Amino acid sequence: MNNFINRCKEFMQDEEGLTIVEYVIGAALLVAAFALADPWAALSGNLTAIINGIGA
Repeated sequence: MNNFINRCKEFMQDEEGLTIVEYVIGAALLVAAFALADPWAALSGNLTAIINGIGA
């Protein structure tokens, strides 16, 4: 158990380890924001309007 606690303390003090965690959290937030924005619906609507305009 002491070994686990010591490893956790080392990880928290390791600047590189914290940086990796920060990048993973940042990437997850970007993916969530992109998914919530739903850009595919707007793109689909625009393309449909363009294709319908070409045929008219």
